[in-house]
Amino acid sequence: MIMPRKSRLLDKMRSGKKVITYKLNLSCPRTAEIAAMSGFDGIWICQEHVPTNQSTMCSQILAAKAYDCDCIVRVAKGCYSDYIRPLEADASGIMIPHLMSLEEAKEIVHTVRFYPTGLRPVDGGNADGMYCQLDFKEYIKFMNENRLVIVQIEDPEPLKDLDKICQLDGIDMIFFGPGDFSQAIGHPAEFDHPEIHRVRKLVVETAHKYGKFAGTVSLPGLKECYQEGFDLVNCGADVAALSNNCAAIMKQMYDCIP
Repeated sequence: MIMPRKSRLLDKMRSGKKVITYKLNLSCPRTAEIAAMSGFDGIWICQEHVPTNQSTMCSQILAAKAYDCDCIVRVAKGCYSDYIRPLEADASGIMIPHLMSLEEAKEIVHTVRFYPTGLRPVDGGNADGMYCQLDFKEYIKFMNENRLVIVQIEDPEPLKDLDKICQLDGIDMIFFGPGDFSQAIGHPAEFDHPEIHRVRKLVVETAHKYGKFAGTVSLPGLKECYQEGFDLVNCGADVAALSNNCAAIMKQMYDCIP
């Protein structure tokens, strides 16, 4: 029997390995294909800040899957459909931004996990259910075991509940977002601030204490993040690569002008 694709990110992290992802802001599926063929374990598709619609997202997921590369979709905070549609398109996981409380974390689990962990609405007629070719019980069991649910800590408010959040069945990863957190504590872009360092350490230690994974972006650098204990690090983005390349070319041109 043909089974759905397992998560490369989950499989590697469960075996104790570190993983790396690459963020997409552009809508062309070829950007996903380039990152996937380059060897990244996963691609970060954003629907929080980027106007990536359902069709674009599906095309990017298909492009990545062709190279056995996962896609994690950072969802827009809205109705439950915004949370489950990426999973139905066969994304390997979702990321929920700005988690604010234990109560919100419980509601997320209820919404995005199938029975017995939650009560995610069931429709096996999409890519993740192999278009009705997968047995109902096998479908919900497989998806509960092989799809990542990531919550982002980007504000001070949820820190008081972090221990309890990390104990929730159905949450796989705590992802620290230093950018928004820095401005939330009144020190925007001061990534060496003592509170940033404290919370980075707290996220890793608390996540690992309860068998969860810890993720972040590559500040100050990929090696440093791995050394701190983070399991997943997002390193780079398509718009940054394009901007840097354009800037380098323009610098070359100006250097050539007498």
